[in-house]
Amino acid sequence: MIPDYQSLMLPVLQFISDNKEHKVSDIVDALAVKFKLTDDEKRELLPSGQSSLFHNRVHWAKTYLKKSGLLDYPKRGAIIITIRGREVLKEKPSEINVKFLRKFPEFLEFAVKKGNSGETEATVVEEVKKQTPEELIDAGYLSIRKTLEEEILAKLKTVNPSFFERIVVRLLVKMGYGGSIQDAGKAIGKSGDEGIDGIIKEDKLGLDVIYIQAKRWEGVIGRPELHKFVGALAGQGAKKGIFITTSFFTKEAIEYTPKNETKIVLIDGRKLAEFMIDYNLGVSLQNIYEIKKIDSDYFEEE
Repeated sequence: MIPDYQSLMLPVLQFISDNKEHKVSDIVDALAVKFKLTDDEKRELLPSGQSSLFHNRVHWAKTYLKKSGLLDYPKRGAIIITIRGREVLKEKPSEINVKFLRKFPEFLEFAVKKGNSGETEATVVEEVKKQTPEELIDAGYLSIRKTLEEEILAKLKTVNPSFFERIVVRLLVKMGYGGSIQDAGKAIGKSGDEGIDGIIKEDKLGLDVIYIQAKRWEGVIGRPELHKFVGALAGQGAKKGIFITTSFFTKEAIEYTPKNETKIVLIDGRKLAEFMIDYNLGVSLQNIYEIKKIDSDYFEEE
């Protein structure tokens, strides 16, 4: 189990207590061994996929220790323990966390600021929080995205069949299939069936076509529906198909593999909503937040 960033504060300080200069990568590697992290845990990324989860937690542990005066950066890429840091270790604390660091005025200055009203406002994660700032941002983003996915899916189930047909074709075009909306696909609505059967060019040159079936259903899609789809593909002389539904596929349907050379891609309601967000279909941009870090190279003397 990957320890939270507060649980890493004491181990980080202990590791650099030999008074030597250490690189962040050395600390990360040593603590990974100390906590017996598996290869999968060491490779685990933040939800954003931008950096290693464990490395990020070590980074924030050392940042808070630095703000408290327990360690310092004598030069780029180097970390050393300070006199205060050695004094803290002499006390043999059972743990070092945000609550512990509040005894240091430098940390309080970092942790608390004056608001417009003159009242103090905490700027660091509360003691009860175990996530780093990046993790909190990512978790918030994922929560907002999940809510948006649910809203999109609920909306898809209420639109009329012809509009649903256009949504499917437009999404596939945005994903790189076909050319323009006009010539990319041909959606053919079927009365009595809240879905579409149609074809779309696999590429802009139209070297191959993909057969589409979409079911705007509430019920779960089982293997029998896929059998019918494979039969429809055979009747068209097609080998590739995309089956899209606003509901879900059963386990048997997901595990189904046609015996011939036919290839089928299944897109359930959740995945459909995800694709619409990823390819900016039916959504609008609300806010952009830029996460920046210091450019150490900029401050290097020429």
